[in-house]
Amino acid sequence: MKQCISAFIATLILWVLLTWSEIQEQGYPPLAVGLLAAFIVAVLSRNLFPAVSLHPRRVVFFLVYIPALLWEIIKSNLDVAYRVLHPRMPINPGIVRVPVSLQSDYGRTLLANSITLTPGTLTLDVVGTNFYVHWLNIQTYNPQEAAEMITGRFMRFLNKVFS
Repeated sequence: MKQCISAFIATLILWVLLTWSEIQEQGYPPLAVGLLAAFIVAVLSRNLFPAVSLHPRRVVFFLVYIPALLWEIIKSNLDVAYRVLHPRMPINPGIVRVPVSLQSDYGRTLLANSITLTPGTLTLDVVGTNFYVHWLNIQTYNPQEAAEMITGRFMRFLNKVFS
């Protein structure tokens, strides 16, 4: 039952975010369609969603995580643009092993996707508690230092969200 409720809430929030302007213009009809669609999706996909405990602390850390992710994406975009536009293209590409402390499969998936979303890094493989990440400009081959540079802020927030 918790999985069905989690799926319903997640789907409804996504619907409201995507149709907010229509809801403001037309009122309740788009919202009613969203409620019905969220219910259908929740029933059909209830086994795909985790039973999430929506503890306020977790929600707050997730809401703080989103701007932190956006900030890292902006910084990475500027760094990659600098490297591409620089006459000598100062890059040092390679693959590094990044140890991850997250235990939750959903947390690790979100972390891997966050790494991939930031330009200059791409999560290639997950083996046990290690991610293998292609890094455009390797600054260290030490796994702990690489983990701090690549996942530092992400992992701190996600540990609190998924603990």
